[in-house]
Amino acid sequence: MKKLFFLILLLTAGLAAFAQQTDSLSNQYSNTAENMLSSKPGLVIGGYGEIHYNQPLKENKFDLGTLDAHRLVMFLGYNFSGKTQFVSEIEFEYANEIWIEQMFIQHKLNNYINFRAGILLIPMGIINEYHEPTTFNGVERPIIDNRIAPATWREIGLGFQGNILQAKTRYQLYIVNGFNGYDGSKAMFSGSKALREGRQKGSKAYIQKPAVTGKLEFYGIKNLNLGLSGYVGDSHSRLYSGLDKGDESLVQRADSSVVGISMLGADARYNLAGFRFTGQLYYVGISNTAQYNQFTAINGKNNDLGSAMIGYYAEIGYNVFKPFAGIKTELMPFVRYEAYNTHQKTEGNLAANNSYQNTIITTGLTYSITKGAVLKADLQFLKSEAETKYNKVFNAGFGIMF
Repeated sequence: MKKLFFLILLLTAGLAAFAQQTDSLSNQYSNTAENMLSSKPGLVIGGYGEIHYNQPLKENKFDLGTLDAHRLVMFLGYNFSGKTQFVSEIEFEYANEIWIEQMFIQHKLNNYINFRAGILLIPMGIINEYHEPTTFNGVERPIIDNRIAPATWREIGLGFQGNILQAKTRYQLYIVNGFNGYDGSKAMFSGSKALREGRQKGSKAYIQKPAVTGKLEFYGIKNLNLGLSGYVGDSHSRLYSGLDKGDESLVQRADSSVVGISMLGADARYNLAGFRFTGQLYYVGISNTAQYNQFTAINGKNNDLGSAMIGYYAEIGYNVFKPFAGIKTELMPFVRYEAYNTHQKTEGNLAANNSYQNTIITTGLTYSITKGAVLKADLQFLKSEAETKYNKVFNAGFGIMF
């Protein structure tokens, strides 16, 4: 694992060194919300959607595949003026769930600072902000953006965002409500589920004290985009509701249901003559897990939340139509190596569980029919350290963005 991590760092450094020999050129990426914010005053509409087919492939027995209208997302916004705008993202998942994934107002204070408030995407990594199906390879999003950073990760908050053109740097800094770590009767975190069930998603969210999150993106080197993101905050617990601050025993009991979470993310995207390189790393440190696991024990068996988690991937793809000037579409074979471990470290007498250390290899094709519409197919090989053979899954689907 360490060797692969250093390989990703060396690859990124090598790409940066090569790119520095070329002319400086901004290399910014935009999602649907950012496209809407740059539109003219008035009503703005956008959206994306994807349908998936997932078929496990087993050697000795049949298994049923799954067909899923995974996402249909509509963006509705209104630009009151060149300074004040509103964006909303309404998502229909699995054809039967409705969520609000973004809903914020933005006001331009000057050329470098925009104020935002509402339901905001946590700016961790790549996928959490750029998750439209036309923006990434593979039918499914990278798994570390589910198991480590719980995409789509959004919370209610406020803060500032902007672009420092002279430094070729985009920044975001927000105060947001944190995770629900203990709902009063059960733990929301564990080794198998990590932090995902603790997202409050702006739905009757409660707050004890806010968390802080932010990201810097540097795009001043031709064809290269580098990102550094972070999140720091304590989880919340409903045990503090109405609690007498002078009752030390009850306060200590409530403290045992809280963990401190620090997440660091680094990512790189580089394009060169039809090649596309992408790399990403997450590292999460979690404090007070020994007390948390003991307090949230079920039937005398302690919980198994780890004190550190890690996830990373490296991906390479090539547009085979690039040498043909007359072809404007893209056909990109790609391969992605991905790994994560929710028991990178453990506290107390908790032993690391090998089934929480996983490797995923994804290889497939992305065909861009036209700008905003893609067909996808891939084959995934998945294995934990507790297994001897890879499990295989075939995936296919299409995605649109407008």
